Amino acid sequence: MEERLRVGVITSAHGVHGEVNVFPTTDDPQRFKQLGKCYIDKKGVLKEVEIDSVKFFKNMVILHFKDIDDRNFAETLKQCDLLIDREDAVPLAEGEFFICDLVGLKVIDEAGTELGVVEDVLQTGANDVFQVTKPDGKELLIPSIKDCVLEKNPGGGYIKVHLLPGLEEL
Repeated sequence: MEERLRVGVITSAHGVHGEVNVFPTTDDPQRFKQLGKCYIDKKGVLKEVEIDSVKFFKNMVILHFKDIDDRNFAETLKQCDLLIDREDAVPLAEGEFFICDLVGLKVIDEAGTELGVVEDVLQTGANDVFQVTKPDGKELLIPSIKDCVLEKNPGGGYIKVHLLPGLEEL
């Protein structure tokens, strides 16, 4: 499991006082109001920063970090990920998992036959869809619904599924 989770991506500087525009990659952008600190991932180098202020505009979050008051420096942060420690993440309900904990898991059917590996989790609005790469390189899309997903076990390294008729042919 990853030690830190991505909650946003810095898209640009905002204003002249070092604020940045952040595209949130979290389900709840309001969570930035409760964050005291986060990490800026600049090409693999992490810098811990303290969040000084939070504003919202359209689908973006505008952040100001303590000790960053220069637009020129803020410009250098463009395309950097914002990460948080796992313990600062929003608590999950029973049976919920972070997407990063599902990517890379083996997908098996009820008989234990390996169908492939989760490459991504697509968020469609109605339900999530597991994008699975089969051993032959082909793609399999499995909806994350009770009729298909029997068990999610990140600790065990697998997701057990029941393939509904027609799913493999799509």
